[in-house]
Amino acid sequence: MKKKYLYIMILAGTILGSSCANKLDLYPYSSVSPDASTEKDLPALRIGMYNNMQNDPGVHAFILFDILGGNLHTASGAPLDLINSQLSPLAGVVSTGWNGYYSALYQVNNVISICESLESNSVRNTALGEAYYFRAYIYYSLLTRWGGVPIYRKNSLEKLARNTNDEVWAFIEENLTEAEQLLGESSSYYYVSKDAVSALKARVYLYRGNKSAAATIAENLITSGRYKLDSFEKIFRKLANTEIIFAFENRTEESKINISDLFYSYAHPNKGQGNYRVFQPMVDAFIGSDKRKDISITNIAGTYCVNKYPSGQTGKDPVIISRVSELYLISAEAQGRTTGINRLNELRRFRGLQDISVNSDEQYQEAILNERNLELFGENFRYYDLVRTNTAVQKLGILDYQTVLPIPGRELQYNTNLVPNPNY
Repeated sequence: MKKKYLYIMILAGTILGSSCANKLDLYPYSSVSPDASTEKDLPALRIGMYNNMQNDPGVHAFILFDILGGNLHTASGAPLDLINSQLSPLAGVVSTGWNGYYSALYQVNNVISICESLESNSVRNTALGEAYYFRAYIYYSLLTRWGGVPIYRKNSLEKLARNTNDEVWAFIEENLTEAEQLLGESSSYYYVSKDAVSALKARVYLYRGNKSAAATIAENLITSGRYKLDSFEKIFRKLANTEIIFAFENRTEESKINISDLFYSYAHPNKGQGNYRVFQPMVDAFIGSDKRKDISITNIAGTYCVNKYPSGQTGKDPVIISRVSELYLISAEAQGRTTGINRLNELRRFRGLQDISVNSDEQYQEAILNERNLELFGENFRYYDLVRTNTAVQKLGILDYQTVLPIPGRELQYNTNLVPNPNY
């Protein structure tokens, strides 16, 4: 995002309190009420909204599904020890993510409310379309972590009960449809475009089991001519590339999201805390011809580290939300074994691997999961990929109830209408 951070304090405000209901209840001090905002405020409000979406959920929100996905461990234990340490109602990662998404929702709902009060024009429509996309992304993030959660269409004092999974999925689709109607192309993949909406929509359709719709959207993006597969060095070293559809720019001067610091050890030239290390089976999953390996994983003084975020403690790296290779994998999975394997092998060939063949749908699902693990490692997919394909308990060694996160304990105390996820 561009440098207008000071406007955020004036127009977007600072969120008070720590529970989601608090964040949705109160207008922040030192801010302008949505009722007092005009069209001239929209550029600054947009910047504030992007900043909240980027920062509020916290750094772990962008790698949580890797932390829980069985490919990482800490210095003191195996992947399952790391998973169990995070799946607690008192875990900071759990509460920070919950509070952060609802904090961002507060600002997004403000932008929607302001835009809906203004006459339609290109500036207003862009801001409103972006806000609908972000609201869809927030609820996608909440749902894939906690299951059904309270839907707040407007900021409210009301302490709502949880909506069902289907109701939340439908709300996500509703917001994406609204966004799609308002947005067009963007000047940069650091801003939400209609294609970014479509990419998230394809993911949502796949996860809901609407494979025909997912395949159609994915194929439309793949064959549009606007994107094509590119090298990992370009994608993850902030070089011009043809893969990224939408990412947070994550500029150092305005960001708190330093993923690299959690992955690189202090022995790396750019330094890092090295909290999370790569489990040996994940290292071994990359064969010698795989062009993704060196950018995905690096060995630093005998420790394997995630290498997709190169800045360490020296700066911040972009956080990719959608890129076209995911659409290849969505299309491959959604089309099924007979037809989809062509897209799967097309991606594999580009990454330096040989074609594969499978003899059953079960083998094909495993091939898809393996390829997603290699392609999207470190990008926040693995845990939910295993959950949605009903393989998490077997592959991770977790218990049945651990396929959703616990509702934060403080939130349950504050909002007695919430029902906790079982067995936590």
